[in-house]
Amino acid sequence: MPIPEDVTGDEIDKDVRQELQSLPKTLAEDVARNLVMVARLIDEDPEGAYAYSKVALRLASRVAAVREAAGFAAYANQKYSEALAEFRAARRMTGHVELWPVMADCERGLGRPEKALDMAGAPEVHKLDKAGQVEMRLVAAGARRDMGQLDAAIVTLQSPELASNSVQPWTARLRYAYADALLAAGRESEAREWFAKAVESDKDGSTDASDRLAELDGVEFVDALDEEADEVVERKYEGVGDSDEPQDEVTPEAAPEPLTESQDDEDDEKTVGSPEADSKGEQV
Repeated sequence: MPIPEDVTGDEIDKDVRQELQSLPKTLAEDVARNLVMVARLIDEDPEGAYAYSKVALRLASRVAAVREAAGFAAYANQKYSEALAEFRAARRMTGHVELWPVMADCERGLGRPEKALDMAGAPEVHKLDKAGQVEMRLVAAGARRDMGQLDAAIVTLQSPELASNSVQPWTARLRYAYADALLAAGRESEAREWFAKAVESDKDGSTDASDRLAELDGVEFVDALDEEADEVVERKYEGVGDSDEPQDEVTPEAAPEPLTESQDDEDDEKTVGSPEADSKGEQV
């Protein structure tokens, strides 16, 4: 896989760089550059990120950061079984629990929401930081919805983090999930309120809460250029076909009679250098 020259590998997180120190220097640099490409492409080009992750995995499968990156690349491509295997491998290597929520979401992706709910009630959840616990709550609510338990999903999302006025990195997604669950349950007015709150906290546009809110308000967005083009067409053809009176038949003009040779010469003498000819030339 080609890697742009501006990618040096130094862009990676210092903790990952430290993990790569167990490798020979040249190999570590190659792995680091591939990991940078995974991070660079995973949102806009998941397939490209997945390809780079496979290269890194082939070079250094015993590095936890590589297994984790491969897991996220597979997850972005909805390869949930593969992602889960990589996350489990990374967790065995490090003993950390940070990947617990995304592992549970892989279970959802595999059609096993009951397993995801079991993981939501496991002791590992108590070891997560606040962001991880909120993520686990979102996964659990999603699992409830997968099972058709809308009311339970709504209750699952009701939490101090949801009620807090403080805006955290997870606030917009939490409010959005709550609004979406309310709307699915037919509670439209409440859903509108929470979509509006999601918009307030979504500073980086991580959700489409503004579009959902506009949809509930019946706002339709129209492309200004398309609208202007339509108006031009309407003005151009205004009144065409409105009259019931028969239109005059248009007949081709009669062709002019051919000039005689003497008339040709006469016209040439009049045309060349004449004021009438000059004025016509200026108009062209």
